[in-house]
Amino acid sequence: MEEKNSTKNQVVLSYKELNVYKLAFDSAMRIYLLSKKWPAEERYSLTDQARRSSRSVCGNIAEAWRKRRYPAHFVSKLSDADMEAAETENWIEFAFHCHYLHKENYDQLNDNYDHICRMLTIMMTNSESWCLHQKIKNSSPKERFKPFACRFTIKEPGIAKAQQKNINDLLYQTQNVLFSFVLRLASCV
Repeated sequence: MEEKNSTKNQVVLSYKELNVYKLAFDSAMRIYLLSKKWPAEERYSLTDQARRSSRSVCGNIAEAWRKRRYPAHFVSKLSDADMEAAETENWIEFAFHCHYLHKENYDQLNDNYDHICRMLTIMMTNSESWCLHQKIKNSSPKERFKPFACRFTIKEPGIAKAQQKNINDLLYQTQNVLFSFVLRLASCV
């Protein structure tokens, strides 16, 4: 959905797994490292603005991810991230023209933020496929609570393998009982 080569049905459990977040984070860290060499007189203007706006892209993506229950809020936060990415492009442009950035760094960062803006636009345009309300509304109770159906295991170095297997089997049975209860409760709602 974000990239041409990504799988359409790929499950993303955290905003940190989003390609757009990864690129934004890497770019923000790159700006931080490059801006360490900028003149001291730029500390409270260009340096501060570029660092702040680049970090804010990541922050807004993280907030948008948590707002997926509310499509308008989700799109609003992605729009804020897009706005911050555009602002970052502006500061990169200034840094380049003030001769604080080499051409190759400028080109790479500019390309990164262009990709970030494009990915955010795709996410905003296809917000219904990212938002939880559609997925919850159109799914069965079993599908709604699938994330809770994972199998936990305990690995303790001091416990024999047979004991560990018994503990893990008991833990798995308990999980199944709880999962069944949650499903029954959800079907009543």
